[in-house]
Amino acid sequence: MNKHLFFLLFCSLILGNASAQEELIQKDSSLMKHFQMGTVQGHVRSFYSSTYNQNNKEEYAYALGGGLKFLTKPRSNIQFGISGFMVYNVFSTDLTTLHPLAATANRYELGLFDVTNPSNKTDMKRLEELYVQYQKKQLSITLGKQLLNTPFINLQDGRMRPTEVQGLWGQYKYRKNKFYAGWLNQFSPGGTVAWFKANQSIGVFSTGVNIDGSKSGYKNQLTTAGVALIGAEFEFKKSKKIQFWNQYVDNIFNSSLIQYDKSASKTSPYYYGVQLIGQTVINNGGNDSKEKTYFNPSQSALVFGGRLGRQIGHWDHSLNFTRITKHGRYLMPREWGRDPFYTFLQGERSEGMGDLTAYMFKSKFIPSSLPLTLSLAAGYYQLADVKNYAMNKYGLPSYFQYNIDLRYTFKGFWKGWDTQLTYFHKDAIGDTYNDAKYYINKVNMGHINFILNFHF
Repeated sequence: MNKHLFFLLFCSLILGNASAQEELIQKDSSLMKHFQMGTVQGHVRSFYSSTYNQNNKEEYAYALGGGLKFLTKPRSNIQFGISGFMVYNVFSTDLTTLHPLAATANRYELGLFDVTNPSNKTDMKRLEELYVQYQKKQLSITLGKQLLNTPFINLQDGRMRPTEVQGLWGQYKYRKNKFYAGWLNQFSPGGTVAWFKANQSIGVFSTGVNIDGSKSGYKNQLTTAGVALIGAEFEFKKSKKIQFWNQYVDNIFNSSLIQYDKSASKTSPYYYGVQLIGQTVINNGGNDSKEKTYFNPSQSALVFGGRLGRQIGHWDHSLNFTRITKHGRYLMPREWGRDPFYTFLQGERSEGMGDLTAYMFKSKFIPSSLPLTLSLAAGYYQLADVKNYAMNKYGLPSYFQYNIDLRYTFKGFWKGWDTQLTYFHKDAIGDTYNDAKYYINKVNMGHINFILNFHF
């Protein structure tokens, strides 16, 4: 992996004098000159994270990192890209030991670094992107390691680095409509530095329990060739949009989504949306043994949700709803991204739950005089009891959650810098049975993030 990063740095040095030779280079159509006419992008990121649990000491970590991305000048509609990033643990509490009460690993701070090696503080380097892309008019086809942002597979949130994927991805735009299709066979989840085959990536994070309460045993026990993902987005007049997505995880499960959204417009400040997700098992869910399978053959999942909002001046208010039925748990590898639900709030997931009812109210304020965004949210999440294992994979009690998120983008001399301050608090409303494993890093806790980015 180091050799790729050294190559990336070497490219940036070469490009240091590219602008001075631009006129000469433009007269030369060789492949070498197209590399020399490429561009370099940089990113420095600082991330402080701290968690307070009930009757327990604070856990904290400060991560600092930087990376570079190199893009060649397109030639015959073909472009190459490569990027890498390094992360350092500047300081933190001990992330290598289990919590003394819950006997569980650190949840939030460890995600800034490498969850597979908590003792690693300095050697966290990752080759993030390495791809070739063909782009002509409205068609784009990308092969290799790349970033992807879809309802089921996306960049994650609240981590030092995003989730990356490897495979073939195509996108075609026709008027206001977009079509997507791809095949993915490797993942590098946010919070790790390695690349994993599709089957090995499921279980890098917490695996929870089986539907009978026994510890899930699917880590490194699943069989799949990869993930096929297709999608379509159709935009209509009067700010209306409908999207369809289907994710086929070979030999494990299939997920389908349909979502309709009406956005606010000049003639109406109201907006709304409805969402429906269905999941079914494929074969035996990844392994013939029920103790080692990911998606139990006895279950399926059905999710529906909605939202209603209104824009008032610089404010945007919305009420959001999600319901996961009793048919079974909604399952989606946490290593692949965050929930696509209207009620998603940074800091927690509804993945792994069945028989869930959630309400979330959110307000966003964007003043016209400042490059600032303030978001306030409060959510009520009614879950199945923590001992109802068939409906509650991770033993999470019902809870209230409150979020505050403040973001500022600098202008003028400080252009390129942006900052984010996030705080959330969760209160238990479900029974924890006075067992630490049901509340440590889950409920009756507060968490704060302070992030500073510089893009150049």
